[in-house]
Amino acid sequence: MPIHIREIDHVVIRCADLDRQVAFYRDVLGCHIEKEQRDRGLIQMRAGSSLIDLLAVGAKIDRPESGEPGVGRNMDHLCVRVEPFDANALRFHLEQHGVRIGEETRRYGAEGFGPSLYLFDPEDNMIELKGPPETKPPAP
Repeated sequence: MPIHIREIDHVVIRCADLDRQVAFYRDVLGCHIEKEQRDRGLIQMRAGSSLIDLLAVGAKIDRPESGEPGVGRNMDHLCVRVEPFDANALRFHLEQHGVRIGEETRRYGAEGFGPSLYLFDPEDNMIELKGPPETKPPAP
């Protein structure tokens, strides 16, 4: 049976400082806590139709073989689709929170070419804020 991927369900980010990461994803990116399992070291944040799971390093369900956050990462970045995409307003909001901002440019994503802005969370994970496509891609 061929596999048909509909969308990304969740991504797991290992965190040295879980509370600081939760505050960033909540206060800066506007995610809300969907499920909190402190006994397991896991906070699941709602990001549109997907989840961003924040996992404390050394927690019950953490895997030590995953290494240390910031050392030998195997994730380049997390991309979240945002709308509306107003680059100046986004930059202002991020600057108000002291967020390190990266490159803003036109990039290709799941819906085609559109505006994009890179930023970094408190543990230096790169996040891409992706705006609406210039045109809709052809249906599969």
